[in-house]
Amino acid sequence: MIIIPVKDGEVIDRALKRFKKKFMKTGTLKEIRRRKEFIKKSQRTRVQNQKAAYSAKILREAE
Repeated sequence: MIIIPVKDGEVIDRALKRFKKKFMKTGTLKEIRRRKEFIKKSQRTRVQNQKAAYSAKILREAE
């Protein structure tokens, strides 16, 4: 749970901005999106391999 202490006289917009920053830093939204649907381990591995191959290809072409 994210707790943002609001100081006396602080504008709510500033507190909201701090909350959003902390929320994004914790990776909560990324975790929610990842858990939205179940992905089999074999599918996850295949996608990782495809991303690695793509990255390697980009690096090779850059040289």
